[in-house]
Amino acid sequence: MAVRGIPAPVAYVPASYWEDRAQRFAAQGDGLAAVCSYGMPSFYNRAIDLSQRLALDRWLRVPPGTRVLDIGCGIGRWSRLLAQRGAQVTGIDLSRTMIDEARRRAQHEGLTNRCRFMVQDTATLDAGASFDLVLGVTVLQHILDAGALRRAVGNLATHARRGGRIVLLEAAPARRAVRCNTTIFQARERSTYLNLFAECGLELEAMTGVDPAPFRNWLLPSVRRLPRALSLAALAAATAASVPVDVLFGRAAVARSWHVVFVLKHVGGGQHAH
Repeated sequence: MAVRGIPAPVAYVPASYWEDRAQRFAAQGDGLAAVCSYGMPSFYNRAIDLSQRLALDRWLRVPPGTRVLDIGCGIGRWSRLLAQRGAQVTGIDLSRTMIDEARRRAQHEGLTNRCRFMVQDTATLDAGASFDLVLGVTVLQHILDAGALRRAVGNLATHARRGGRIVLLEAAPARRAVRCNTTIFQARERSTYLNLFAECGLELEAMTGVDPAPFRNWLLPSVRRLPRALSLAALAAATAASVPVDVLFGRAAVARSWHVVFVLKHVGGGQHAH
């Protein structure tokens, strides 16, 4: 069990990075090491998964037949949840191994007829249809190039039907915070996203919090410098202190939350046929 994290690569090539993560971790257990925090102990990633599920629950209560696009779908965590609720889901990811594992898990759960998965880059996305719901969970924070980010958000707008909803969960602190940034991740100031969404013709419907507890964010920049036993103890203590705060106050404490859920409406027309 890794307890101090794995260093971010000096040179970040997104497709190669995520394929490497997928080959290491996608088939292991719930696959959370492939899609949550790289190299952290399982209890840490399970806490992240819990806070994400609580934050997204309201927005993922979809009626049967809802057409969903799940960008950066990874192993299909959200695709399979929505398919279980009767949605018709298209999941896209950069990594072929992630997509193969998502297909395997969907087949194992008897969801093949409600899921399709494709290898695509969000910045060049063409899923060939419009969707009632476009979902992205911690995807944009890994797109570091400003031009690629702008194209990705524009593509989300294009793929949402008129009046459709886009739900994005991203690291977006209310104030500029760079201590946790790495070569693969950027916690952009919240206003940066809000301005970009407006430029792409997306209207903010709601914004809710995810994880207002600050303990893990205080600790993370120092974890790798601590002795192994101490780093594990510190992560366990920070996680234990964070979970009740995030569970009880996460959705409401948006001003203090590190990650937020942006709920957006597409008010223009899409380019894809239904």
